[in-house]
Amino acid sequence: MALSELYTKYNRVWIPDEEHVWKSAEILRDFKPGDDTLQLQLEDGTMLYSLDTSSPQLPHLRNPDILVGENDLTALSYLHEPAVLHNLKVRFVESKIIYTYCGIILVAVNPYKQLHIYGDAVIHAYSGQNMGDMDPHIFAVAEEAYKQMARNNKNQSIIVSGESGAGKTVSARYAMRYFAMVSKSGSKTHVEDKVLASNPITEAIGNAKTTRNDNSSRFGKYTEISFDRRYQIIGANMRTYLLEKSRVVSQSESERNYHIFYQMCACADQPEFKSLRLCEADEFRYTSMGGETAIEGVDDRKDMEETRRTFSLLGERHRSFLSLCRPTSRCLPLCRPTSLCRSTSDPHIAAFCDLLRVSPDGVTRWLCHRRFVMVAETVVKPVTSKRAVNARDALAKQIYAHLFDCVIQKINAALQVPGKQHSFIGVLDIYGFETFDINSFEQFCINYANEKLQQQFNLHVFKLEQEEYMKEDIPWTLIDFYDNQPVIDLIEAKMGILDLLDEECLFPQGTDQNWLQKLYNYLADNPLFEKPRMSNEAFIIQHFADKVEYQCWGFLEKNRDTLYEELIDTMRTSKFPLLANFFLEEEPGGVGSKGIKVRPARPGVKPTNKNLRTTSVCILSMYVTLFFFQFRSSLYLLMETLNATTPHYVRCIKPNEEKMPFEYDSKRVVQQLRACGVLETIHISAQSYPSRWTYIEFYSRYSILMSQQELVLTDKKQTCRTVLQRLIQDSNQYKFGRTKIFFRAGQVAYLEKLRLDRLRGACVTIQKHVRGWSHRRTFLRMREAAIILQQYVRGQRRIRCETGKRLRGYGWAAVVIQRYWRGHLTRQIFRMVRSSSIIIQAFTRGWIARKRYKKVLCCVLSEIDLILLKQKEQKEVSDSQIEGLTFKVEHLQNENNQLQKLFQEKMSVNDSIGQEVTRLNQENMVIPELKQTVFSSCVSVNLAHVCNCPMFADLKPRGVVVNMIPNMAAQLLFMCVRHADYLNDGAKLKSLMNAIISGVKKVITVTDFELLSFWLSNMYHMLNCLKQYSGEEEFMKQNSPRQKKNCLQNFDLSEHRQIFSDLAIRIYHQFISVMEKALMPMIVPGMLEHESLQGISSMKPTGFRKRSSSIYEDQEIYTISSLLQQLSLYHSTMSQHGMEEGLVRQAVKQTFFLVGAATLNNILLRKDMCSCRKGMQIRCNISYLEEWLKEKDLVQGTSAMETLKPLCQAAWLLQVNKTTDDDAKEIIEQCSELNTVQIVKILNSYTPIDDFEKRVAPSFVRKVQGLLQDREGGSSQLMLDTQYRFQVTFPFTPSSQALELLQLPSSLRLGFITRI
Repeated sequence: MALSELYTKYNRVWIPDEEHVWKSAEILRDFKPGDDTLQLQLEDGTMLYSLDTSSPQLPHLRNPDILVGENDLTALSYLHEPAVLHNLKVRFVESKIIYTYCGIILVAVNPYKQLHIYGDAVIHAYSGQNMGDMDPHIFAVAEEAYKQMARNNKNQSIIVSGESGAGKTVSARYAMRYFAMVSKSGSKTHVEDKVLASNPITEAIGNAKTTRNDNSSRFGKYTEISFDRRYQIIGANMRTYLLEKSRVVSQSESERNYHIFYQMCACADQPEFKSLRLCEADEFRYTSMGGETAIEGVDDRKDMEETRRTFSLLGERHRSFLSLCRPTSRCLPLCRPTSLCRSTSDPHIAAFCDLLRVSPDGVTRWLCHRRFVMVAETVVKPVTSKRAVNARDALAKQIYAHLFDCVIQKINAALQVPGKQHSFIGVLDIYGFETFDINSFEQFCINYANEKLQQQFNLHVFKLEQEEYMKEDIPWTLIDFYDNQPVIDLIEAKMGILDLLDEECLFPQGTDQNWLQKLYNYLADNPLFEKPRMSNEAFIIQHFADKVEYQCWGFLEKNRDTLYEELIDTMRTSKFPLLANFFLEEEPGGVGSKGIKVRPARPGVKPTNKNLRTTSVCILSMYVTLFFFQFRSSLYLLMETLNATTPHYVRCIKPNEEKMPFEYDSKRVVQQLRACGVLETIHISAQSYPSRWTYIEFYSRYSILMSQQELVLTDKKQTCRTVLQRLIQDSNQYKFGRTKIFFRAGQVAYLEKLRLDRLRGACVTIQKHVRGWSHRRTFLRMREAAIILQQYVRGQRRIRCETGKRLRGYGWAAVVIQRYWRGHLTRQIFRMVRSSSIIIQAFTRGWIARKRYKKVLCCVLSEIDLILLKQKEQKEVSDSQIEGLTFKVEHLQNENNQLQKLFQEKMSVNDSIGQEVTRLNQENMVIPELKQTVFSSCVSVNLAHVCNCPMFADLKPRGVVVNMIPNMAAQLLFMCVRHADYLNDGAKLKSLMNAIISGVKKVITVTDFELLSFWLSNMYHMLNCLKQYSGEEEFMKQNSPRQKKNCLQNFDLSEHRQIFSDLAIRIYHQFISVMEKALMPMIVPGMLEHESLQGISSMKPTGFRKRSSSIYEDQEIYTISSLLQQLSLYHSTMSQHGMEEGLVRQAVKQTFFLVGAATLNNILLRKDMCSCRKGMQIRCNISYLEEWLKEKDLVQGTSAMETLKPLCQAAWLLQVNKTTDDDAKEIIEQCSELNTVQIVKILNSYTPIDDFEKRVAPSFVRKVQGLLQDREGGSSQLMLDTQYRFQVTFPFTPSSQALELLQLPSSLRLGFITRI
């Protein structure tokens, strides 16, 4: 589809705007070829009636909202300047994301605010990750460089550039910190700390406050970090470029000199600095020319302490630091004399000479005089005040420049450690393209260096594009891109700007005006060189970034860097060794000598002008060093180094001039984008096939556009080809590669439009059916209500008909009612009378019955008296009978006594028999103890064999042994301990314990999970045995009588119990580390990247960074099933080894914490994972984990699901509505496990997958932040610490196993142990 066909109604375009650079407008009518107008409407509602389209260039089309805010600018369908500018603005202002990829470039926008994205946890999260898997970050670029160095054995370079205040120094510092963290050498030299410690020192002597930045680097720095064959840091080397020496003697308004001067002045009252005779900074001209001498929020005194601390960390003594401060501090008194006099009485000159130990007469004489060497004589004559001031300033600049080189030399010496360098990564922190209201020699040098770097960058981008096409087997066509070689030729070619400048510097009477006139004469025909219309003191160069007007004043003086030879000889006679060494003559060939390169590289390239090859001729006895000649040579060496490495680019952007946090000035940003090469990268990509999708991404995203016949095909690659050929007829708009599909600009937007139309059509169909169902339901309800109403109406009619009949029957009804009422009253009276009659009858009958009873009672009493008389007579008869019976009882008692005597005799015989039985039982009880003693002695005899057998290293339960006695090793070892206690042999017990401990320590270092699980279980059981048989009452409560007899009798092993507990803890931590190492590669792919819910895809275009050379094409794909299978394997292994249930639950809790923390950390660092659909996927995967816990019966007691709460809440946050005040309050209530930083990060990173979703409004994020301020406590860290370990406990669990019944399986080959 042609690009012009996309200018249809409702699409949006970008039009130029003076205030915002670009402004969005919506097309009101379809554009057709031949139309001379394009109807547009601006977003603010104002109408733009027409836009002249007579020019061939139509307005830039705007990307669909679904593509806005992407991590990589090359993922945009329309690649042009407004798209780049808008994408950066959305990410920076709305999402608060400062890093964005642009192909091979990392664009870093300075937030002017401390962010929580640089902690150690973030470094660990990026370590080992492929480029593009995580959100853009300086750590990702550092990891890519480190990985390519290790994989390809090729040196790498990270080029950090940008204008002053853009954050170059900080970015370079973070990159070096990353290398120091991920490549710890473990040596005692701590070279990583020294590399980081060099930053405060170089910032103190090389950084200064400018109008654009409070900590601006005024020099270029290339730091080579050296690695050995194990890719651990073994040293570093630093090279510097273009130190701004003129800042020592001159600063613009609101600027400062180098920080070190103000730091020394702030510490002038300290004892160690009193000898330097310093005072306040505003009393020196060199430190007060810019006005304000202090920086808001900066404490120079504390900074000096930090500088001294880091200097000592590099191994330098305090005395060495003070010796470096002496020449630095002496630069300041040179500027205090109001006029240079010929007398040595000036106190400031005297102080200068005293501290530097030079002759006051010589300094005063040669600052104010010049020696002319004639053919026949030498003449000394005074110079003008201006020339004397120039000589003074030149001396101060030379001293400081030498001091700067000396400090760099000492840093390099401290960073060199023994060891051979295998490879290196260079970090280049260099100034970006600069243009000010007044541009001079320094800006010319900086822009020349950027021209060289831009040329190298263009060629590298072009090369990568070509490699990508060749890799995908796509025909390569030449692409036109901007080549800045003509600008470089204008500067450095023969009879170019530099050639003419060096030539003019050789003439004693050469002036800037003469040189400028030569430029006008020789370069007038060059289209890249212009003469200003309104000035004769400047020239204009068309650089790759912009036109720059340079003022010619000061070019010759700064290039000459003139210092008279007599003044140099005076400095050489100094008795201060450091100063004398500064001005020693360099030996020829010293440049190429081995050692540490301290100063910027010396001339290695012959000058184009033959006259410059005889610089040793001194006409006026001057020491002339052509600065630009040195700079150009060092720049050539830098370019050779960069060309020999694989470069990685970081472009730092300054978003506004006021240094306001997250404020975006489009004008300032677009200037820097044009200057730093980002737009050139976009231009190169846009000319070919900028949008690139893998077949899987295309299939997942656009399967909705496929027919049923196409969906059933098994070859997804062929399906993509078929669908694309059907959707886009012009085959030139796309190309099929081996792994990717390449699209021309705008084609992805067209596909997104088709997809949106299909979804909109599906939505209309769904709405149609839903609305039809809703209307039918409403109709049925209304029909049912109508029927009910009809029923009531008809009922009312019937009631009216019946009313008349009822009225006629009302008279008879009243009679009937009266009849029934009267009958009811009569019956009620009858019942009352009947009840009363019954009660009266009952009382009467009772009275008659009681009267009859009394009569019967009198008769009965009389009969009883007669019976008592008869019994008395019978008693008399029985007394006589009792006497006879008593005689018989006495006879029977005598016989009983005789029988008892016989019974006692029988009992004595039985007691003797019982005593004999007891004796025999005691003898039988001794026999098992004798057997145990014999067995233990057998074990003791072969104790050395047990401790030295391969059990500690290789013993793993196999086969039936697992099911018989899982903890047999611990029981066997304890039996040996028990026997040593039985023999009361302390030496044998000590030897045994030492052997066990040393054997177990060998296990701690292994990485075999099965072996660690086995010995963790046995060490836990061994610890339990030492407690259970210790003889202590608290551990013996559940022991059987037989186990109580087996307790230790002679030794207290409580100290050894502590040792064994420590060993068990160490095994447990190694055990957890091995599990984590195996699980880590599975967590993110399984929990986040794998789409477990079919039909819910969150695929989006990935851009250039997914084409990183560090990615393997045959990487294993992990799913949530892979993760669950691995967890099941671990659980079954622990169960087979008989590990105690509590210990298993602790291990499961730790692994679940790792899963939750690693997943949440990736969500926080991956904007592409923050979507509603991804939240659904995560919730689904969490449910799988919960089902696994239920299946293994681990839900209760593990608190494993508690560790997943932060992840659950993050998934919920991705799915919940984020619009109203109630939504904000609900988020605060539900996300209790997430801190403020994490909630805000997720809200800012939320990314819609479809146009039907909406981004989170910045106002809503601010509202949530305001509500979160009321939270008390809580962490402010962005990342969860995946290295965190829950405290492990070993609960005491007594065993019922009888030690004497232990059976040794023959499969263990322990035949030297014999049971007797």
